[in-house]
Order: sequence, then C-alpha cells, then structure tokens
Amino acid sequence: MKVILLQDVPGLGKPGDLKEVAPGYARNYLLPRQLVTPASGSEMANLRERLAATRKRVEKQQAEHASLSQKLAGVTLTFAVRAGQNNRLYGSVTAQDIADALLEQEGLTVERRTIVLHEPLRQLGTFEVPVRVAPKVEPKITVKVISSEEASAQANAAASAEAAESPEASVASAASAASAASTEDEEDAEEEDTEGTEDTEDTEDTEDEA
Repeated sequence: MKVILLQDVPGLGKPGDLKEVAPGYARNYLLPRQLVTPASGSEMANLRERLAATRKRVEKQQAEHASLSQKLAGVTLTFAVRAGQNNRLYGSVTAQDIADALLEQEGLTVERRTIVLHEPLRQLGTFEVPVRVAPKVEPKITVKVISSEEASAQANAAASAEAAESPEASVASAASAASAASTEDEEDAEEEDTEGTEDTEDTEDTEDEA
C-alpha cells in the first residue's frame, strides 16, 4: 500500500515521503495515528505541488545564502580599543560586538550565534572569523583589533593628508572667485555704457524739442 508520510516516522521516512508499506501496518498503526495518508490521485497532486513549492523555497534560500556569503567574504571590521602590556585588551571584542558592527558599518544582519568565535578576542591583531550562514557555508570576515593610540595616529594622518590637499583647493577657489568678480565688473561696465548712451539720447531729444 502506498502512503504519503505526514510526520517523521523512525525507520520509515520524513514528511512528504512516498512509501510502500504493508496494508496491515498502515491500517492498524500509521493511519489511526495520522502519521500517513493514502497515496490517492488527489493526494499525489497535492504532494507534487508541495514538493515544487519546497524546491522553490530552497532555491531562493540558497541564493540568499550565496549573496550574503559573498558580501561577508569581503568585509573588514576595525575595532579601536585600549590595550596594556603584551597587547592585552582592557576588555574584549565579542561575537555581539562583531554582529553590531556588521549591521552598523555594512548594513548586514547576522545573528550573534552564527559568528564562530569560541572566545572573545582579547589581543591586538588581525583575525579571520567564520560566519555560519548555512550548513557547510562559512565565509570568513576580517577583524582588526588595534589600539586607541594607533587609531588616533591614523586619524591624524588622514587629517594631515586633507590639509596637504587644501592649498590647491584654496587656489582653485580663489581663481573661481576672481573669475566671478571679473565677470561682474564687465557686466557693471556694460550697464554704465548703456546708461550713458540712454542719457545722451535723452539730451538730444530735449534739444530737438527746444
């Protein structure tokens, strides 16, 4: 007798499986407990629809996992922390810290428990941290833990680089302002010439009337 499993049945199968069982086993055990349903024509059609829907759902989930995995593989997170002797941290960087940074800096939502960090990071350095996106799918993100002093030095270097570029920006701005001023002077001169011409014409008209 062919039946479709509605629930997990140890030694037989999982929900949705089509199985051949002894009629007595089905009538006396499986059917009364609503563990299976007879594989009639309508039930087989429903089974095919459910299998198709499940397949689409799995394919969509796999695509989402692949996309997230690709994004995570290119991520580098930097944590600036206070450190003491032997590069030991005053505190630690935890899986929750990493999850929060992924959301704030990269816009990626990852549950803390999927970050494979057996213990918090308590040393300065660069670490490769796996993220369990799905079974057998564990991309690694790069986590850099640097001292607050190093972070300040990097910020100062960036500020110096901007300051080095600013004179050129000032020269360009000054040139632009000078050009604009020159244009305004030319426009003022043209307006004066126009007004002078109009005054001369008014004077000539007055003399003619006289």
